[in-house]
Formats: sequence, C-alpha cells, structure tokens
Amino acid sequence: MEDIKIYCENDASYHSFPMGTDLKCISAAVCPSVPCKKGSDKTEVLAALVDNQLKELSFKVMATHNVRFVGYDHPDGRRTYIRSLCFVLQNVIREKYPDKVLVIDYSLPSGLYCEIREKEELYDGRPKVYFATDDEIEAIQSRMDEIVAADIPFIKSKKCLDEAVSLFTANGQKEKVNLARSLGRLTYSVYSLDGQYDTFYGPLVPSTGCLRTFDLIGFNNGFCLQYPMDGNPDKVLPLKRQSKLANALKEHSDWCSIMDVKGVGSLNQAVRDGKIIDLINLSEALHERKYADIADMIYSRRGSVKIVFIAGPSSSGKTSTSKRLAIQCRILGLNPKVIELDNYFVDREFTPRDENGEYDFEALEAMDLDFLGKQLNELLEGKEVEIPRFDFKEGRRFFNGNFMKLEDKDILIMEGIHALNPAMIPGVDNSKVFRVYASALTSLSVDENNNISTSDNRMLRRMIRDNRTRGIVPEDTILRWQSVRRGENRNIFPYQENSDAIFNSAHIFELPVLKYYAEPLLRRIAPNSPAYTEATRILKFLSYIVELSPQEIAAIPPTSILREFIAGQTL
Repeated sequence: MEDIKIYCENDASYHSFPMGTDLKCISAAVCPSVPCKKGSDKTEVLAALVDNQLKELSFKVMATHNVRFVGYDHPDGRRTYIRSLCFVLQNVIREKYPDKVLVIDYSLPSGLYCEIREKEELYDGRPKVYFATDDEIEAIQSRMDEIVAADIPFIKSKKCLDEAVSLFTANGQKEKVNLARSLGRLTYSVYSLDGQYDTFYGPLVPSTGCLRTFDLIGFNNGFCLQYPMDGNPDKVLPLKRQSKLANALKEHSDWCSIMDVKGVGSLNQAVRDGKIIDLINLSEALHERKYADIADMIYSRRGSVKIVFIAGPSSSGKTSTSKRLAIQCRILGLNPKVIELDNYFVDREFTPRDENGEYDFEALEAMDLDFLGKQLNELLEGKEVEIPRFDFKEGRRFFNGNFMKLEDKDILIMEGIHALNPAMIPGVDNSKVFRVYASALTSLSVDENNNISTSDNRMLRRMIRDNRTRGIVPEDTILRWQSVRRGENRNIFPYQENSDAIFNSAHIFELPVLKYYAEPLLRRIAPNSPAYTEATRILKFLSYIVELSPQEIAAIPPTSILREFIAGQTL
C-alpha cells in the first residue's frame, strides 16, 4: 500500500506512513506525548485534530492531512477524557444495578452531578432516585478502578436506527431513544465497552487505561463524578459543595421533568408536535415568578436593604435581569435607581496589567474601590452625591451634574462582575446589601449521559448578540471565549455562594431558538481558521436540535431575557 504524507503540527514536520495507518500508531511514532501546562511535564495523547476536526485515535488516515495530537490540557482532549470516563461509570451502574439507569444530570464546580434512577422513573412528575450509600459509591469507584486497570478498548461502530433504538431501550435510556427517533437518521454511531453499547457525541480515548484520575463523592441525592483539573491531569478538581448553585440546578432539572422535557429528544418532539409555544409561555411565566420571588425577598428586608448588587458570567442576561427585577420592585412600592459600576473604573494610567502586559479591566484593582465605598456610604447616610461617568475612549472619569440621593423607598441596583466579592465594598455595611447571582444554569441534557454545557449555551448567546449589535464575527467570539472563561473563574465563580438569591436565566426552549440564529454564523468559519474545530463541535451539537420557525420565535415576549440576544426587547 502506498505511503502518504502527514504533517504533524506537534513537531512541525512531515512524516510518511502507509495508507490506512491509524492515528494511534502515528502518535506512537512521532508524538507519544504532549506538553502539560505545568511546564516540562508530559501527558499522554488522547485524541487528534485532523484538518482541524476532532478524531479518535482509531481513525485511519487515507490521504494527506494536517494532524495535531492533543492531551488533557487541550479542551477537546479534556472533553474526550470526560466522555470516556462517563462510559466506564455507565457500565458499572448497569452491572451493579441492572434494573436502574445512570443519569448524568448537570455540571457542578467539582465535576458532573449523577443520579441512579429507576427505569420507570417518574412519579408526581419527578424522577424516582435510588439513593446509593457511601459504601455503594465506594464499591462503584472500586469497580471503575478495575476496569481502568484492565485497559479495555473503546470500539466505535455503525448501527442501523432500529438496532440502535433496541440497544437504548434495553438500557432504559428513554431520552436517547427519543433523540434517535426525532432525528430520523438511517444509521447511528455507537461505542462499545466490554460488550455494553452507548452513544457519546464526540470521540472517546483509545482504552480505559487512559482514565487513571477520577473520584466519586456523595452529593445531594446522588454523587459527583470528579475528573482531573485543567493543568494538572494527575489531580481531581477540588471539592466545592456550593449548595445554592446545586439547588438552582436541581430545581431546573426537576422543572424540566415536570414539563416532560428531560432531554433534547423530548424537546425536539415538542417542536414537531406544535407544543413549543406552550413551553415558551410556561418558561416565561416561571421567570416572571422568580423575579417576583426575589423582589419579595428584597421587600421583606426593606428596613435595612438599600443596595441590590447583580453579578454573573458573560451572557447570563444580567441587564435584562436588573430591568425585570426593577419592575417587580416597583410593583411592591419601591423605587429602584440604577448606578453602573463601570463608572467607577480608575483612570487608565492606574489600571493594572495582566501577565502579558495588557490592561486588565476585569481585575478588582481596576475599580476605584475607595471612591465607590465613600459614595455608597454617603448615599446610605442620606447625603446627596454626584455620580461619576467614565469616558472609555479617553480613559478618564468625569462628572456632568448627575446628582443622586436615596429617599425612604429608593433602592440602588448595581450590576458588575465583582458585585458578589465582599472585597469590593469592605467598608460598607453588609446588612444594607442584597446580592443576586444571575446565570444561564441549564439542566436540560442531550440524553441520559450527555449533559449540555452551560458555557456553550452562553457562548451561543454572546455570539448572536455580538454579531448583531457590534458586528463581531463568530470566529472572534470563539477565540476570545477561553479568555472570558478565565476571567469568570477568577472573578465570578468563586463568589457564587455569597449571593442572597440565584436567578437562573436559562429557558427550556432556548436551544432551538439559538440554533436558528447561530448555525448560519458558525457555517461561515473556514476550515483553516483556528476557530474551526470549536465551530465544528458546536455545529455537531446543534445538529441534534430541531430549530424553531420564525413564526414560533415571534411568540417569545418582548420582555424575555432571550430578546437581549436575538433582538426585539422592549425593556
């Protein structure tokens, strides 16, 4: 068989291999390991980017390609590892509890939240959960260790639709069956591990021996599957029992079950059956109720609370949240006044710089904390202050006669990335402050063992809004996203539990809406773009979703949080 040339980006060299050689053999010959972020350490190859498309190492090369091998420190390598680890866990649950099913429900700061549920799972609209004891969780992990030590290969194959549906039905995976049927494809890609079959919407590692680092920790009604840290593949994520965040995610998950939309398959069926407008109305009503609940909490503390801080990660709908919350406060007789925290930046020459020497506008020190604290205390004392404005072009604060004084029924609403960080206002009486954390905490899953990333959901929102309002191309949104995430991990996520209330801005119907707007944007990204790999991954995910029609999108109210991103908002 003739040789073909492979360009390996890892060593910037061409190599010749017989046609049909798989990537695992090529990796062993030219790139058996890849650098780790820790420095000189190396980590094993888990997958590869072939012409900027993610492939498992069993992929056979039949033509000339550009290949980049990736390990755990690459986002796609990390996702490949986690998918594979989920399959091992799935196999153990089937082995130990053949009459039950594993549901990987949503992401937590410490890993993936999982529950063992009865196959006939619903009662009173909620899942029937099997509560595993600590000893049982330890036994599950021990069995996973054995499977990892056995180094069993993951094998990919094609099944006809009916055969795949039969496998999923036998597994008790109703959502996977719903999804397969809703897509109407003739064939389905499945993976097998030691005789058990399942689907994962992306490549897996070559064999279980790659999955040496993980842990299981009891959490709420189930347990948390912990995987390695980013930058340290030999150590699992630190345990963070963030109960407020977990409760918000659990609440949304239960609500999806009550609406009988537990996965993308059920959602697709609702769209096809013409029931999506009912879901839009129910989801919007749920949001309205949550805004009212938070306003009631603020009103109940009206004798002390005079400041409401709102924080959350990018594209969580913080602006809409502040406006909708202000309306609910007005209904109760309060008079909200808005101050933008961005007006309290220090002048440009005092802005701190990051490790690359660039201005770090997200650092806490980029704000004039002393001046902010002074003005807030004066307002709380009943004094009149002149609120500053910030000229971002000139990098200077200025005043233009905007005076403010807080009367008895007035409350301040302020939105900013540091609003949950107590270090922002150390000299202000905490009893006067009410903190709201807003984020799109979707608990909707693709199916039983493939959850949807809340980060992906927010990135789609941002891509659509930035392209519409600022002319930013989708490629730039994707390439900037990791930097955005690093800022969130540093400035927002550590302080989530400081909130007095959490507002979940996710809508059960929003992915079919976002697909309508995002898919054409993503398809513009060229194969040679550094954003192509991520665009392809998102497009594959969106391919499992049935989009809404323009007429159905028109049913979304003009006050909806989604209108902040897709246009048409009247707030």
